[in-house]
Amino acid sequence: MVPDFYKSDRVYLKRLCSEFADFMQSDEDIMLLNVPPRHGKSLTAGRFVEWELGRNPKMRVATGSYNEDMATDFSKEVRDTIAEERVVDDQVVYTDIFPRAKLKHGSTAAKRWALQGAKLSYLATSPGGSATGKGFDLLIIDDVIKGIQDATNELTLQKQWDWFVKQMLSRVEKGGKIIVIMTRWHSKDLAGRIMSEMPSMGYKLRQVIMKALINEETQEMLCSDVLSFEDYKKKRNAMGAAIANANYQQEPIDQKGRLYQNFRTYETRSKYKKIWAYVDTADDGADYLCSIVWGECDDGTCEVIDVIYSQESMEFTEKAVANQFIIHKVNHARVESNNGGKGFARNVKEKIKGKSATAVEWFYQSNNKQSRIFSNSFWIETNVVFPFNWSNLWPDYYQSMTTYQKIGKNKHDDAQDATTGIAETMANGGGWLY
Repeated sequence: MVPDFYKSDRVYLKRLCSEFADFMQSDEDIMLLNVPPRHGKSLTAGRFVEWELGRNPKMRVATGSYNEDMATDFSKEVRDTIAEERVVDDQVVYTDIFPRAKLKHGSTAAKRWALQGAKLSYLATSPGGSATGKGFDLLIIDDVIKGIQDATNELTLQKQWDWFVKQMLSRVEKGGKIIVIMTRWHSKDLAGRIMSEMPSMGYKLRQVIMKALINEETQEMLCSDVLSFEDYKKKRNAMGAAIANANYQQEPIDQKGRLYQNFRTYETRSKYKKIWAYVDTADDGADYLCSIVWGECDDGTCEVIDVIYSQESMEFTEKAVANQFIIHKVNHARVESNNGGKGFARNVKEKIKGKSATAVEWFYQSNNKQSRIFSNSFWIETNVVFPFNWSNLWPDYYQSMTTYQKIGKNKHDDAQDATTGIAETMANGGGWLY
């Protein structure tokens, strides 16, 4: 059907097709398929569904993606293959191979259709969509995570898990099969939760992992015809090591190569000795201003109260930071005076006059940024405590902190610079502003 892609020398595709077929004949309940982008995982899944429906026209299939448009596109490709009609005499069409599998007249909607002799053969859905009252023999979940924003949002990950276990799992009939196709973004993504929690529930799993880069030293790729070593390096340089490792190497962004391995969280605020703020102004238009407010606790830990992480203009951020100092009753604030920071600090000080007792100080940061960030990382993991829902409160800041790499290209380091400022402020016996 797709000879330009399924070439005989692409050995990994033969394995991929065999995994699908073997899984259906096994006693396993769930197959987790982690394959790099553009290597044919969704294409193969579509051909697999066509094959299974041809062999058993009474089979009921459901697919789920991050939105119903994606799931519907998958559905339409399968439906259109089955419905294809011959236009030239020597053309081979689907019904030549599977004459019993024909679309039912009047039941050919894009996201819900049936074959002759069946009430429902195929349903396309998504988290938030409905599958109530419908049972399936085969459930395929294909890329429920849209990208890095969803991957680092714990609320989104929890909603996807709830959708899977509370809605879709109950729709799978006895003896039915589940296939989950996805990039390994996060240790708590759907695949991660299935691996860690489903075996204890009695489910048998099959995991198929294919990495784009097999050996960097020898430059061996999974399929250099699909993705060469040079193209892979370009993509890794452009997107950063963390995202590249997730997309192409199936290594979750919260595990592989991170500078910060663990972050402490709190649910209820403590009583504070003092409330501090540290501000790192944006170096240029592409950078972020990062202003962090934290409370100093009696035991020396620092509870983060608020974060402003913004690429907006100085006109906007000066007002935002001034309001932040007023609202959270900041006692002392440190502002890096580099790159216009001194003028920023003066303007903020003027805006809070008569409204806040915050002591605003500015200073020149002369130490090497990377050295500061790396040398203080352990202290931050040990002593800086974030709200339990900080991924939802400050998603961009959370994403930056949880994906920052020890080695390799990081697009921004403004969040890490300002957070390091907490450690440096507290290192001087509770801060040089006492």
